[in-house]
Amino acid sequence: MNDNRRLSQAQSSRAVRRRIPGLTLVEHELQVPLDHADATGERLTVFARELIGDAPGAESFPLLVFFQGGPGFEAPRPSHAPVPATWMHRALREYRLVLLDQRGTGRSTPVGRLDGLAPSDQAAYLTHLRADSIVRDAELLREFFGVERWSVLGQSFGGFCVLAYLSMFPGSLREAFVCGGLPPIGRPVDDVYSRTYPLVAERSRRYYGRYPEDRERVRAIHRQIAEGSIVLPTGERLTSRRFRQLGNVLGMSDGAERLHSILELPTGSPGFLHDVASGTDFARNPLYAAVHESCYADGCVTGWSAERTLPDDFDDFELFTGEHVYPWMFEDYAALTPLREAAELVAQHPWPALYDADRLAENDVPVAAVVYANDMYVPRDLSEETAGRVRNLRRWLTDEYEHDGLREDGARILGRLIELARA
Repeated sequence: MNDNRRLSQAQSSRAVRRRIPGLTLVEHELQVPLDHADATGERLTVFARELIGDAPGAESFPLLVFFQGGPGFEAPRPSHAPVPATWMHRALREYRLVLLDQRGTGRSTPVGRLDGLAPSDQAAYLTHLRADSIVRDAELLREFFGVERWSVLGQSFGGFCVLAYLSMFPGSLREAFVCGGLPPIGRPVDDVYSRTYPLVAERSRRYYGRYPEDRERVRAIHRQIAEGSIVLPTGERLTSRRFRQLGNVLGMSDGAERLHSILELPTGSPGFLHDVASGTDFARNPLYAAVHESCYADGCVTGWSAERTLPDDFDDFELFTGEHVYPWMFEDYAALTPLREAAELVAQHPWPALYDADRLAENDVPVAAVVYANDMYVPRDLSEETAGRVRNLRRWLTDEYEHDGLREDGARILGRLIELARA
């Protein structure tokens, strides 16, 4: 399909209006193509929730679309008016906020529909769940709202979606904000994962520096695992490689404390077993594992990059791993085994480019991005490299926050980004 043509593929939209304390919610559902290049093929439901605050004139405020981190996670679910310190509260001072459930998540058509399909059909479906397809869904939603331009905010993977939006439909954007989500442009995916291991190794060492008694506890847990004596409430036998994935939280502001709160419990206790199972669980959001590496694939094959770039020093099981997806996960996690063959096909899929480097170099949309200096998930040097390749992008480099800065101090961060974009 020619992306310069106005998209007009959305069908059977509906809206439901609701009130909760301090907020008006308008729920929107659109039917969109699974494959945006085939308007006559299979269709999906895409869900978005519009939030309108109680400020005077809020019903006519401009729109700000939020792209959730992940991939494979739905947008937040507000239960009341946001409190002042949050990014949502800051946003609602001057925007109507649109929370998009990215395809395959939340109330948008879930990936559970893949059950029973042949692996080749599952894999083909999964190839349509990347940032480029999410952005095309958003364009249809923009047309449904009847606005010429809107603003976008992306957290982590959501920032990847924002950069794809700037590459594909810059004329649809008033301004763009990115939090911890400036992806590399045109680089092999190995350039990303080879950088993440030293970062998570350093977090592991810092963890033991804060909780030195946990080093021996981790050794003891690995010995129990080797004996086959730790069985999770799901009936799955815990493996050492799965246990090490608890380190994924170490890049968050409270990650060390969250990990320690698990490790301090007796290994035979229901609390320990439940917390390990939930801390290494993909049953609720299997899409994260199925397409995670592809979110970095800007015109390449991923080929299980995290597995291939695993350093030799990670033979030391005292080191945790981070945001890495491995082929063995589709064996160790019962919730992922139905996608095992499809995941292998996706890993060998030749992905098209996500970003238009030339268009980004000529970008006229005001962009503001916060780069977290100590980010464990999105390597700082690659983020800074990308910031230098996007015209009209103002970068805020800070060591005040971890990757979850938008959650921890969202009003300040979004406020600063708005100021930067409009400076």
